[in-house]
Amino acid sequence: MTQPEIPRVTAPEVPKVTAPEVPKVTVAASSNRAGTVTVHATDQGMPVQVRFERGEYRYGAQALADEILRLSKRSALVAKSRRRELLAEAGLPDELLDRLGLPTRRAAVDELDRLDDADTGPASWLGRA
Repeated sequence: MTQPEIPRVTAPEVPKVTAPEVPKVTVAASSNRAGTVTVHATDQGMPVQVRFERGEYRYGAQALADEILRLSKRSALVAKSRRRELLAEAGLPDELLDRLGLPTRRAAVDELDRLDDADTGPASWLGRA
């Protein structure tokens, strides 16, 4: 005598829900008004790519270095704001993002405006006649 066959019951497949992948480093770029200097920097302020036109040499090494640092700060601020958005999409709560020092988009825009107001660079390289 054989045993009756027991039907196998399987659980329905549940789709896997994964959080969006957050890159280890967030990078953003900023350029000067003329578009002759561009700096890509991480959310920690580390420049990872610097491009400038040869004509920038005429203003001297210190002026070029100052411009690179200024653009690095701007790029880092934008990258921090993007990082906040990525982490928020991944489910991190706002209070944790605040503690990490990551600005909201609005706060980043306000800070960029403040940096622009503090920028003492001339709007034009043409002198007064």
